[in-house]
Amino acid sequence: MNSEEFRKAAHASIDEIIDYYDTIQDRRVVSNVAPGYLRKLLPAAPPEEGEPWEDIQKDIESKIMPGLTHWQSPNFMAFYPASSTYPAMLGELYSAAFTAPAFNWLCSPAVTELETIVLDWLAKLLHLPECYLSEGEGGGVIQGSASEAIVTVMVAARERYLDDACKGLEGEVKERKKAEVRGRLVALGSEQSHSSTAKAAIIAGVRYKPIHCRIEDALSMTGTGLQKMLDECKEEGLEPFYLTATLGTTATCTTDRFDEIQEVLKARPEVWVHVDAAYAGAALVCEEYQHLTEHLGAFDSFNMNMHKWLLTNFDASCLYIKRRRNLTDALSITPSYLRNDFSAAGLVTDYRDWQIPLGRRFRALKIWFILRTYGANGLKAHIRNHVKLGELFHSLVLSRPDLFRVPTPPAFALTVLTVVPRSKATNGVRHEQASDTGVSDGLVKTNGIGGQHKGDVADANEVTKEVYELINARGQIFLTSGIVNGVYAIRVVSANPKAEEKYIRRAFDIIVQTAEEVLAKSGGA
Repeated sequence: MNSEEFRKAAHASIDEIIDYYDTIQDRRVVSNVAPGYLRKLLPAAPPEEGEPWEDIQKDIESKIMPGLTHWQSPNFMAFYPASSTYPAMLGELYSAAFTAPAFNWLCSPAVTELETIVLDWLAKLLHLPECYLSEGEGGGVIQGSASEAIVTVMVAARERYLDDACKGLEGEVKERKKAEVRGRLVALGSEQSHSSTAKAAIIAGVRYKPIHCRIEDALSMTGTGLQKMLDECKEEGLEPFYLTATLGTTATCTTDRFDEIQEVLKARPEVWVHVDAAYAGAALVCEEYQHLTEHLGAFDSFNMNMHKWLLTNFDASCLYIKRRRNLTDALSITPSYLRNDFSAAGLVTDYRDWQIPLGRRFRALKIWFILRTYGANGLKAHIRNHVKLGELFHSLVLSRPDLFRVPTPPAFALTVLTVVPRSKATNGVRHEQASDTGVSDGLVKTNGIGGQHKGDVADANEVTKEVYELINARGQIFLTSGIVNGVYAIRVVSANPKAEEKYIRRAFDIIVQTAEEVLAKSGGA
């Protein structure tokens, strides 16, 4: 493909992408192909001779589109959003054109320097403490995902702890001591932490223990729960070295009690605290959420994904470190072929020492394009619009207490709901309407919702699951489910750039109609 052929192909591709985005709401949101569908459509081997772009492009619609779930559709209300916008796409296009592994500054100075600058810009927008800025001892680095960020900082936390435990020792004596201590290390998270913390512990070769979260505390990790776990670890001869605290948990988007965590760990400065704000961290661009950053300066690292809620396509996971030396001490290895005068003199940042891989892409371009295209006010408006839509959906759910309950407070545009099994109401069992905060009055009394007995919870779980599965099978909208303190719940979050009120109302109507259909068919059970 020469330059003129590329120009023609690029125009055709961009036209097709624009048409796709303009009509995405008309497509079935969930792919319904069977496993292995694509192998039946493609030849068993690549072609012997090259094919014209026109023929290749035709296969996007006929062969690839049927196997896509359309995350940018306004009818996609599952998981958390994975946004993409035109400025970010242009960033990826330029990045592909300038491609370089960029493992050190010398590979392409602009790749490193732009990343440092835009992550400082973002840190200021998020109202992060100054200790996370590059001007001091900290700084930011773009990772592939929040999971990658967590395993990176857990390795750094492990090495920091081991180095402190072996101070004054040298050679084989130090190595034996490290091996001895390593066998007692344990990483901590809450029961609501993302599974990436448990996976990172496997990779780091340490144990993992989850901290219990009570429904009375809206499933937040508390200082009391943390202290109890620390005491248990001491009794078991384990040494906690790392903790994941969360701003916006996966199941319910709750936030851990940062103030209480800080207070408990004042006496345990050796415990590295990482704040996982993969989705909800985007809301920190808005002043009304910036109180949540008050205690972050007491912790060691913070991560949020621009590729979830902040208009940037995957991957753009922004990790901030309070002391970058902790990362470079743990991860820096410099063979002869990577040495250069600039790095040796300490004049530049080499981001290869801030991550697990060696090479890295020019991801800062798309972040730069997004920040400049939307500006701070545009990003705030984007977040506030989705929060408003979430509040609308929550109000609609509250308007039907005969059908739904809300087991945990809505947060960051997410509403979690369960379906009420009607036979229980007709049999005289008390149903409690969700309050304005989204928490039923009897929530604190049981391991379930609204004072229900275990049998009631089982019935609600069964009918809620059936409603959820039927909605997704029909493919008009796409939702995900979760387990909230033993209760099967449906999660609804509409936060991609094409979200609108009409799609929220349509989704609510679909959920109501499906719930009534399932309840009628099952006789209310």
